[in-house]
Parts: sequence; structure tokens; C-alpha cells
Amino acid sequence: MAVNLGGIAMKNPINTASGTYGFGWQFEGFYDVSQLGAITTKGCAAEPWPGNPAPRMCDVYGGVMNSVGLQNPGVKGMVAEAGEYLAKLAEKGTAVICQVAGHSVEEYVAAVEQFEELAPWAAGLEINISCPNIAQGGIAMGSTPDGAAEVIKAVRPRTERPLLVKMAPTRVPEVARALEAAGADALSVINSIPAMAIDVDTRRSKLSRPTGGLSGPACHAIAVRMVWEAAQAVQIPINGVGGVSSGRDAAEFILAGATSVSVGAANLWDPTCAPRILQELTAWVESQGVDDVNELIGAFEC
Repeated sequence: MAVNLGGIAMKNPINTASGTYGFGWQFEGFYDVSQLGAITTKGCAAEPWPGNPAPRMCDVYGGVMNSVGLQNPGVKGMVAEAGEYLAKLAEKGTAVICQVAGHSVEEYVAAVEQFEELAPWAAGLEINISCPNIAQGGIAMGSTPDGAAEVIKAVRPRTERPLLVKMAPTRVPEVARALEAAGADALSVINSIPAMAIDVDTRRSKLSRPTGGLSGPACHAIAVRMVWEAAQAVQIPINGVGGVSSGRDAAEFILAGATSVSVGAANLWDPTCAPRILQELTAWVESQGVDDVNELIGAFEC
């Protein structure tokens, strides 16, 4: 079940999606997190961000919407809070991927430099250029090939660690090619999908802002299609993200071309789901009559 995500060695393909898994220790009361191939920590910037005002989450049919605004304690605060735990988790063989947030190219660079200095246990960095809830930058920077590439070109010289890029669900093949050319080692496809939910009694948004990011099963088929499109466009590995709540969901991503799979919103309503999904995925791989999960990556036939 071991895979390699752009230089990040994982003992199995199951990762967690940033923003749904805290810094890992929050789930230790439910199961041994070191079972997983990797975890991706909540996005952190060079300085703490307060995030958006409440309400910041709401249920919708088939998933959840959020407008958290990437509230985070900053890289230094995150390392002070969780660094010791994450170092021990890395020693147990679970890759720790730290997500990097920023409102500008300069902020991304500053955050990467802080991770380089303070987080030697990080197996790789995931550059989030796609969050639809960032008031400045964010979706605007990640939705065009030039804007996306600009961020990666700036941070690439600052680290030798593998760089993943969390992609917006926009112009995926074009942006993916630009990111590969700029030096990305792998892609996380996709981030939440911009959406809207209105309370028809109050005639107001169910969130504090008009729109937010949609996550959960409602996104899954869209995400599978975008993983497949990205896999056709680039040679670097892909981490599939979007609506995974079972081993069969994870298997779809692998057949579409993903090397690894992140469990996201499902952690919010079933905090024990990730090891179950790993068990189900392992059983599926065995059912396919192969000795190595890598034989199934991109094995979709039309």
C-alpha cells in the first residue's frame, strides 16, 4: 500500500484534508493517527489570522459549507502548540504535510521560510493558492496559470522539501501544467467549490458572507473528473480531495489517476472514518488481484 507523493513517502495512500483535521492530535482520542499514510495540517500563515465572523459553517444537502477564512495561529503559534506531537508522529512513519497560506506572494514566502526554520519534521509543504474564502489573493491567485505559477516560482527557491499545491476547481488542466512547469512536485485536487446557501425565512445567507466553500459527498463526482483531467495534463503525482467517505470513494480517485487520497469533510461528522476508509481501500486493492496499489493508479478504462 506504500506510495510516493512527489517525494513524500507514505506507507499507505490515506491522507487528511487541511482544515478538517486540526493539527492531528485532536483525533488521537478516537484512534491511533499513526495508522495513516499522512496528515495535512490546518493552513498557517506567517502571522496569525482571525478568520471570518460567525456563522462560518452550515449544513447543506450532500455536504457542508464553510467560510472560516483560514483562521490560524500563524506558523510560530502552530509549532508551539503542536510541534512536539507532530515530530513524534513523523517518527512513527506518518508523513506530516504542513499547509501554507498567504494573502500575497510575499506572505507565502515568509511562511515557507518560517516552516523551514521551525518544522524540520515536515515531510512536505502544501501551498494553498485556492481557498475561496480569502478576501485578498486566494482564488484570484490560483485561478489563472500565471497567477498560480507566480506563487510557486517565488517559494520554490526557499525550500528543498516537496511542494504540493492545493488547486482551485478552476481551469484545472491549464493551471496544473503551469504549476508543474513552475516547480511543483505534486498537486492536491481540488479545494472546496464556491457555493451559496440562503435561509429562505430570513432571506439572508446561512454564512456571514454571501458565499462559501462547499465540501462533502456533493463534490465527489466533480473532484473525480478534475483529478482525471489533471492526471492527463501533467506527469507529477496527484492527491485526490473531495467527498471521500468510503474506501470505494478513495478507489475512484486512484483509478482516475491519484496517487494518494485526502479525507476531508467526513472527519467532521465521523471522526473515526479515516482508518475505516484505509481498511476498505486495502480490501478493494486486494480484490483487484494486484500486489501493489501503484498498479491501480490511473487504471480507469472507458
